[in-house]
Amino acid sequence: MRLSTFMKHFQLALAASLLYLSATGLIGWRLIRREHPRFPPRQLVLWLVLAGLTLHGWLLYDGIFREPGINLAFFNALVLTSWTVIALFSISSLTKPVENLGLVLLPVAALTLVLEASFPSPEFMRQAVGWDIKIHVLISMLSYSLLTLASVQAILLAVQDRHLHLRKPTGFIRALPPLQTMESMLFEMIGAGFALLTLALLSGFAFLEDMFAQHLVHKTVLSTLAWLMFGGLLIGRFRYGWRGKTAIVWTLSGFAVLILAYFGSKMVLELILHR
Repeated sequence: MRLSTFMKHFQLALAASLLYLSATGLIGWRLIRREHPRFPPRQLVLWLVLAGLTLHGWLLYDGIFREPGINLAFFNALVLTSWTVIALFSISSLTKPVENLGLVLLPVAALTLVLEASFPSPEFMRQAVGWDIKIHVLISMLSYSLLTLASVQAILLAVQDRHLHLRKPTGFIRALPPLQTMESMLFEMIGAGFALLTLALLSGFAFLEDMFAQHLVHKTVLSTLAWLMFGGLLIGRFRYGWRGKTAIVWTLSGFAVLILAYFGSKMVLELILHR
């Protein structure tokens, strides 16, 4: 990457990151200043996120999709996942009280942009690939992103549950939706993410010809294990009424395995083994 191109790319990443961080600051300010809920207006937060998402998408297209094929090297994959997470978060914020998830999601998205701009990724899967592989990648990213939202929701649910049991709800906890609503949203996210993960696994088995040659055995095994964990959680929920700490532990455990399956394997192969 030429120096001028690198600087332009870095400046755009920095601008998108600052927009995300500004939105994070406004969300935090709204929580602190609950006695003045109309300032700053919620619409301003959403517009800042939308502006950051637009720049984020521009960088995504430039780094991954501009040339024939796709470049899904480690940091590019992080940026694609974070963009999908923020896009889903933005859509959900229009109809559900999930705005406070941005306190975690937006800074992480900003960090992925800065990392990708600071450490340009080598060419990976840049050769022209078929529509089937692109569909598999898209479904996989959507499933990872939904389950990422679910994991952040589970963390907030754990914090909320602990503070309510201690009878010491802070301003942040009081600003969250009721515990039952938080739990219902958690299982909605898990259900949708599980359905997409099922499709991702099925499309992977259908489209990938030689898992051993493509170093995908460990990824497939761990992804299948995560699928079993999320499936077990949903069965436990609807058959035995699992909730609270049980749901939180299963959600975070399944998410950890899923992240290890994808990003853990990519980190080892690309950054350590240089494959």
